[in-house]
Amino acid sequence: MTGSRVIFALDFASIEEAGSMAKVLGDAVGMLKVGLELFTYAGPAAVALGKETARPIFLDLKLHDIPATVERAVAGASVLGAAIVTVHASGGPAMLRSAAERARKDGAGLQIAAITVLTSLDSRDLRAIGVEGDPAKQAERLARMAWEEGVRTFVCSPQEAAALRASLGPEATLVTPGVRATGVADHHDQKRTLSAAEAVRAGADWVVVGRPIREAPDPLRAARDIAREMDAALLRLRSGEADGTSGEGAVVKRGDVRSRSDG
Repeated sequence: MTGSRVIFALDFASIEEAGSMAKVLGDAVGMLKVGLELFTYAGPAAVALGKETARPIFLDLKLHDIPATVERAVAGASVLGAAIVTVHASGGPAMLRSAAERARKDGAGLQIAAITVLTSLDSRDLRAIGVEGDPAKQAERLARMAWEEGVRTFVCSPQEAAALRASLGPEATLVTPGVRATGVADHHDQKRTLSAAEAVRAGADWVVVGRPIREAPDPLRAARDIAREMDAALLRLRSGEADGTSGEGAVVKRGDVRSRSDG
């Protein structure tokens, strides 16, 4: 695996488009995210892009079902060779426990990542579905529950990363979507966002980036710029020169995701 902490979202409607962009980006990204859109169109062939490009696959299926069904889906993700598969933490303790135990039982290195609160939701949205409290409190509540059931990788808004890092400690791997390029004001459908550097300062190990790379005039340069921005932020943290208050005092480390791209 390269040093890039960027997970590129392969949000394309065809395997051809996804594969072409993955090859263009090469080692400028550390992982490739296969989400619902591409997986619905291409199925397991989308995960096979990992072997073709020597990139681990972040299989973002957001599993949320009864424990037995999720357990079997986790087994399938393991067979496909994914490095990480996502599940909704709101699926509850039994579902999370079944997923984590199945991943360990298979022994293929698959990690379970618990989705806390989608970055498209805010406090008003949560109230609409019967959840009291702000997204930060809900994210921490769900993450703690998932931790107790054996999950060690978590997906959260960059705005919640500092709180989760403080709560869960350095052993947790934090993945943050909702990351934008520095200086870009358009957040699209994301409501709780930060820049890549701010996410690192808050405690993120990995950031998921889609549109800022995909829609850039030069996607490869955009990916490299974001990776360099993250590296610079981490260097400043390590040298004790970080400024601002975002993530101040956070314990930052690199999530240990073993590459399964070479089988």
